[in-house]
Amino acid sequence: LEDQYSPSRWSPRLDRDTIIDAHLAVTAAGTERARAGAQILLHVPYGNGDGEKLDIYFPTDPSGTFPVLVYIHGGYWQCLSKDNSGFAAPPLVSQGVAVVAVGYDTAPKGHMDAMVLQVRRSLVFLVERYPRIRGIYLCGHSAGAHLAAMVLSTDWTEFQVVPDIKGVVLVSGVYDLEPILHTYVNDALNMSWEVAQRNSPMRHVTPAVPAACEVLLAVAQHDSPEFRRQSQEYSQALRAAGWSVSLLDLAGVDHFDVIEKLSEDSYVLTQV
Repeated sequence: LEDQYSPSRWSPRLDRDTIIDAHLAVTAAGTERARAGAQILLHVPYGNGDGEKLDIYFPTDPSGTFPVLVYIHGGYWQCLSKDNSGFAAPPLVSQGVAVVAVGYDTAPKGHMDAMVLQVRRSLVFLVERYPRIRGIYLCGHSAGAHLAAMVLSTDWTEFQVVPDIKGVVLVSGVYDLEPILHTYVNDALNMSWEVAQRNSPMRHVTPAVPAACEVLLAVAQHDSPEFRRQSQEYSQALRAAGWSVSLLDLAGVDHFDVIEKLSEDSYVLTQV
């Protein structure tokens, strides 16, 4: 399990010691480019917590209404941040789409229950603050895909707002947290079995309602067999519950460049 849940061990491009640094460099540089070329609002608070802030990249022509892609970063719930999560903005803002990078309190400060709640509350904030938003598309990578998937099982009645979620793009995610309990990843998270159960999207698949959004699961050719299994089983569970689901198996990419390439217009996932 240690091996299966260590994405850096599975890339044929770079060795495990350099691939994380390379990923940080690529996403930081991409975010810098995005900030230079867009109308942006940084560190917009959606709550009172230190990590509860958003970066908003507005479309080139923000007149009228616009769809928004909300990006939730990965980092195994314990590293990375919204500050290097704007790299996917340029191709989208040029097409009239706003991009929002969501910050949340990572572990050990953040607890899994709290992170899930923060992501839900960030969407409520966007809906209330920006009435010109025309449909929300959620995109999460790795741990961020887990948090985005947890949004699908939200009971919005307690928030008194129902975000108009049109689509959810889950990239190389973890949808059953139980295996994580037995690995180094849980050292910082400190999850109990109950917390893992409560926050596993796989165990909280709700029947699709008529207006349910589309769900796209993407997995990399060079993701580990466990990561690939998780995506396949979660897509099957959603489909069985009546959701409209596509599973995209992306050739020639690993756990890291599968998301980095969203900065490229021609990349298949950017196009989708």
